[in-house]
Amino acid sequence: MTWLLALILLPLAGALVVAGLRSNDRLATTVALAVSLVELALIVPFWLAYDPAGERIQQASSMEWIPTFGIHISFGTDGISLIMIAVIALLVPIIIGTLNSTGKLPEGRSAGGFLSLVLVQEALTIAVFAATDVFLFYVLFEIMLIPMYFLIGGYGGANRQYAAVKFFLYSFLGGLIMLASAIGAYSLASDELGQGTFDWATLVEVVRDAPASTQIWLFLGFFLAFAIKAPLVPFHTWLPDAAGQAPIGVTVLLVGVLDKVGTFGFLRYCLPMFPEASERLAPLVLVLAVAGVIYGSVLAAGQQDMKRFVAYVSIAHFGFIALGIFAFTPQSVVGSATYMLNHSLATGMLIIVVGIIAARGGSTRISDYGGMAKVTPILGGMLLIAGLSTLSLPGTNSFISEFLVLLGSFDTRPVYAIIATVGMVLAAAYVLWLYQRIMTGPVRGDALVGAVEDPAARSASVVGGGGRRVGGPGTAVAPEVGEKKAIRDLSVKEIAVLAPLVVLIVGLGFYPKPVLDTVTPSVEATLTAVQER
Repeated sequence: MTWLLALILLPLAGALVVAGLRSNDRLATTVALAVSLVELALIVPFWLAYDPAGERIQQASSMEWIPTFGIHISFGTDGISLIMIAVIALLVPIIIGTLNSTGKLPEGRSAGGFLSLVLVQEALTIAVFAATDVFLFYVLFEIMLIPMYFLIGGYGGANRQYAAVKFFLYSFLGGLIMLASAIGAYSLASDELGQGTFDWATLVEVVRDAPASTQIWLFLGFFLAFAIKAPLVPFHTWLPDAAGQAPIGVTVLLVGVLDKVGTFGFLRYCLPMFPEASERLAPLVLVLAVAGVIYGSVLAAGQQDMKRFVAYVSIAHFGFIALGIFAFTPQSVVGSATYMLNHSLATGMLIIVVGIIAARGGSTRISDYGGMAKVTPILGGMLLIAGLSTLSLPGTNSFISEFLVLLGSFDTRPVYAIIATVGMVLAAAYVLWLYQRIMTGPVRGDALVGAVEDPAARSASVVGGGGRRVGGPGTAVAPEVGEKKAIRDLSVKEIAVLAPLVVLIVGLGFYPKPVLDTVTPSVEATLTAVQER
């Protein structure tokens, strides 16, 4: 059994166990966390076993599935899929570790049911990034919608059913269109080789030599599915609803991981399989990309809901990623590939911090907060770190990615790069505006009125008998009559759970070499396939 199969099967096995513990939320959470931590531990030797100078696809395994049609259950990884598999394994234990900090599950819903779906989602998403059979990729692309549908529809907000159905229908329709193009590619292989195949490497060799008109039609089928998933403007409308209604942990998976399947698809399928079509249609994609950068930035600045704010910020960032991919330069594509990872880290932390704020204050409305840093200084610091990474401040992980995208894009697409640079300025404005509204000034807003910092509570933050923590740093109390609630700062446990994200945001900001070295050979192989059309 390869490492990849172990990484896929372990969460599935864990999901079965956790699903059987729905009557005991604490035990279910403990088991789910243990499974996710083992999964994360397995990533270390998996990463170390990958050789950037070796074959394009490594840790490969394959077995026949439907031999009549040349369909296999085939998995393998390159540098780009490796970093996405790693970030999935990192985010899931953080999601589980902050489950109780980011809000309660709906009445009548168990942690066991929720976490079993999360583990299934983890396994399916890893499998999508690892699939090397195009038909298998399509099947997984559609199947992974099912646990996400139930996570949004069963555990989300008041309009969760509408958001879940909209998410599912958009993505499912895109997948069906992609299937039509995959069948077209299969037919081309059958005509060329005498027998059809869905093997990715074989289709790359066959389809890229097809006439331009054929390539364009097949490209559009794949592109539409990935543009919906990414999401690019104007295929984005499902994301604000889904992200706004989903539980915080599900929003992290949705925005931080699932959406990357779209940009990954551009790199793995659209460019190498349809190189001529990719170049001919690049101007159209670049228009959509920079439109997304500006559109997402402007609408983010106008949001009153924190979760929808994050959704529109992500739409702007996905525009940057698409810009780098379709600029076709080594710097820009490497920037986009690393942006996929860095966006997951920065936005994942931002969503979790927003979820903690909303759980503390009982509201996701920005106007319900103000001066919160006076009450919860550590939480304010975490929001600032996540925000600075989101706006790509030098010294944070996102900076090198955004810099490479703009540097590489300016060489071949200067007009688009200049327009996208406006998005960087807007990002600084809307992120700092969010922080200022929530954290600075006097304590104000319906979520915080009456909450004041209690120095005695801070000094009482000690470990009590039996090792149980009592009190908390910066616990907010208000002896005034009419106080709505006490607001407490992050606990030691919450700080420890968020610490890996802080370390990676700062560490990759100053030393991005390990990630750059991992993705660069895969990017070069992708661009070589485009140039050798």
